[in-house]
Amino acid sequence: MGIRSMLRLHYCPLALSIMATLAFAGDPGAPGEERGLAIKAAKVLAVPAEGQQVFDNAVVLVKDGRITEVGPQASTAIPEGWETIDVGERWLAPGMIDLHNHVAGSLGDLNDMVYLTNPGLRASSIVSPRNAAVQRGLAGGVTSLLLIPGSGTNIGGQGVLVKVGHPEYEKGEIRNPGSLKLAQAGNPERYLIGVGRSFMNWNTRDTFERGVAYAKRWEAHERDGGERPEVNPQFEVFRPLYAKEAQVSTHTQMYQVVMMTVLMIKQELGIDVYIDHGTFDGWRAASLAEAAKVPAILGPRNIDVPSRRFIDWTGSNPERIQGVAAGYQDMGHTMIGFNTDAPVIPAEELFFQASMGVRYGFRWDELQSVRGLTIVPALAAGIADRVGSLEAGKDADILIIDGDPADPRRGIDAVLVDGVRVYDAERDGRRF
Repeated sequence: MGIRSMLRLHYCPLALSIMATLAFAGDPGAPGEERGLAIKAAKVLAVPAEGQQVFDNAVVLVKDGRITEVGPQASTAIPEGWETIDVGERWLAPGMIDLHNHVAGSLGDLNDMVYLTNPGLRASSIVSPRNAAVQRGLAGGVTSLLLIPGSGTNIGGQGVLVKVGHPEYEKGEIRNPGSLKLAQAGNPERYLIGVGRSFMNWNTRDTFERGVAYAKRWEAHERDGGERPEVNPQFEVFRPLYAKEAQVSTHTQMYQVVMMTVLMIKQELGIDVYIDHGTFDGWRAASLAEAAKVPAILGPRNIDVPSRRFIDWTGSNPERIQGVAAGYQDMGHTMIGFNTDAPVIPAEELFFQASMGVRYGFRWDELQSVRGLTIVPALAAGIADRVGSLEAGKDADILIIDGDPADPRRGIDAVLVDGVRVYDAERDGRRF
């Protein structure tokens, strides 16, 4: 029996054992390391921002940790001498991206509640690449994550974007700062003796205005010369924010504060921002967010429940259990992704956030659920030039999977990060 036939068997131990012994390009000591790697599969979910989303009976070519070509097997030439593996009826998909994660370090260190706004604090100083919770995320297909501070204050500090699977932090860093963490309503209201939303909005705007002014002074100095501004670590993050080299990730829930995220950060201050959480009727601001090009990265709450104790089905506008992602979609929002807020939901269950979105009405007829786990968060975080889809020139972060990544019935057989096999279901003994 050939490898293609064996791999058709969903849980065939022999098939997985054969896959585990295959040499992946970039594996330490792999004989194909210098030659490059061709992976053949029944289906490749490429999911680029634009263009062909799916290839049937396709091949992905990988060399030096990057994808060199994706296309049909019949018309894509494999360079002579390259190692070729055929995963049979399995699919290939991009690694998933979680833009709201707290488990890569010590959770306590991520909530240093010094002031109500703390833009100078950095989550990168506490990242532990070998953290078991991060490694488990690989089993669920999560290859990139944004580690962010907690929501005890309005501005908790700077997040960092990292790859999962690298043993050293330096090799896994995608971008630092990965975002500036903003939190509105809810948790920050318990700061010290308690603060109200009016003061939080004023204090947040004041901090951002001072930060933007600081960035403008540096921009003018670098453009025109003159007196060099004094470095202020509290406001350094605003230089990449103002230059649109980083974004604000906003823990924001309820219509009023989701609206303020869009109005204050994007429209008034001109800084790129995306919504995190976005629940508790936040979907009612979706059309405003769409018009302002503010992505919505939703979770871990998947539904909004009726505000009254009993659902009134008889009125002209009856209440219902509202799917959060479906609410944004129904209001015309197109850039919808998902997050876990790990450890609230384990990172390895990121796919299930999309599953629940579909269960509660999110349309997936154009691969919206898969895109919400991959290219949408990559675009939101400004890293789509490297990750989020299977395209030539991008990092070879690849899932070998036996079905739709957002379908809870499927299983992940192996995960490659930068062309290196970092997870194998047979070898590592976990399957999600």
